[in-house]
Amino acid sequence: MSDRTVEASDQPATGQQPCLHLRVAAPMPAARTPGGCEECLATGSRWVRLRMCLTCGHVGCCDSSPGKHATAHYQATGHPVMRSFEPGGTWRWCYVDQQRG
Repeated sequence: MSDRTVEASDQPATGQQPCLHLRVAAPMPAARTPGGCEECLATGSRWVRLRMCLTCGHVGCCDSSPGKHATAHYQATGHPVMRSFEPGGTWRWCYVDQQRG
């Protein structure tokens, strides 16, 4: 998933219904580390953009960041949906179905 792909639109492609994961995901759990990427804060690393897991509130950095911690969180936990944790960002991404919503 690239940042450009998911930020292009908040809606699925024309005629496509959001996947079940996107339909049932919590709108916005409490962020575990509202000040930034959990792993980057712990190691003093930098991030490009932030993503938040809608299952547990983990905040991780995007795939344009060196750590790619949002994707690593999905791979470690299987939590399917994350959303932008940037000011004004509203899109969500399902890792399982590779679909934005």
